[in-house]
Amino acid sequence: MIKFLDLNKINSRFEAEYVSKFKSFLDSGRYIKGSEVHTFEDAFASYCGTKYCIGVANGLDALTLIFKAYIELGKLKPGDQVIVPANTYIASILSVLNSNLQPVLVEPDTHTYNLSAEELEKAITPKTKAILVVHLYGQLAHMTKINAIAKDYNLLVIEDAAQAHGAIHTADNKKAGNLSNAAAFSFYPAKNLGALGDAGAITTNDDDLAECIQLLHNYGSSKKYINELVGVNSRLDELQAMFLNIKLGVLDSDNKHRRYVANRYLKEITNAKITLPYYDGSENHVFHLFVVSVEDRTKFTKHLETHQIGYLIHYPVAPHKQEALLPFKSLSLPLTETIHESVVSLPMSPVMTNDEINEIINALNLY
Repeated sequence: MIKFLDLNKINSRFEAEYVSKFKSFLDSGRYIKGSEVHTFEDAFASYCGTKYCIGVANGLDALTLIFKAYIELGKLKPGDQVIVPANTYIASILSVLNSNLQPVLVEPDTHTYNLSAEELEKAITPKTKAILVVHLYGQLAHMTKINAIAKDYNLLVIEDAAQAHGAIHTADNKKAGNLSNAAAFSFYPAKNLGALGDAGAITTNDDDLAECIQLLHNYGSSKKYINELVGVNSRLDELQAMFLNIKLGVLDSDNKHRRYVANRYLKEITNAKITLPYYDGSENHVFHLFVVSVEDRTKFTKHLETHQIGYLIHYPVAPHKQEALLPFKSLSLPLTETIHESVVSLPMSPVMTNDEINEIINALNLY
């Protein structure tokens, strides 16, 4: 059986370092906001090319804190509209709703499945104040066009970079997390840079925003027992920061192997019944997921099961069809619905062997 994602194999590479660092962590007696968190924040800010990185509890909190901080700073107000790709994971939309803002769901680009700049511009109204861009599956959205539109209409741009750690925007050689006003990352274990539990971070070059988020994520406090804002407890765990510090050093090489796997799939899967993802060959894609489309998903997944090949579906139900988002149920979003009904994610990881890749390609060509 080829697993969709073998987290044990991915993390076993670092077992000796984990054990050694855990002993130091245990002996330190500093388990909240200690040296590991500060080290990671500095290292990840440097990696992304931003002035600031603030570690938080998870990716959803990262997005929500960005929106709440902009409200505190007066750049957004409750009820403002935020344009969001309709085919994203529901967390992107929840962050907007949880901040008392109004998500406006927009159809994606037909090739990349990322936010369409053309559809985005059509959706702008006088109430639109921000754009939430999702770098879906690890491929950067068309940030040059999106940022130009945002500038024309005086809109904030926020990146949901939860799937795009290390992706590079070739136009200016900047990384995900440094292509907007602020960006949110998740370090959920399955991500390209994954912790061993929940973890997240915010990157930005905005001094005021960083200062506000520093308060909000720690009870609204800059000094113990002194609270300036109504905040939350959403801090990056010291232990998870320790794991991330170890794994950050291999992120680029891991992404390189993901692109190797993807290129083999793209070149060697020749079955006309399977639609392969769009890829321009650059480092703007880190292949968090390798997502194909098929007409009969049930038949295709049964074929994969017969050949003992793992898979997942990202995501089986479009957000506007979820019970949690009933007010959006009547929206007409045909492309989004087609995507959610036809996509299947194939095995993709930085530790896949050539034998595993060969087996997967052979099985898909037999479908």
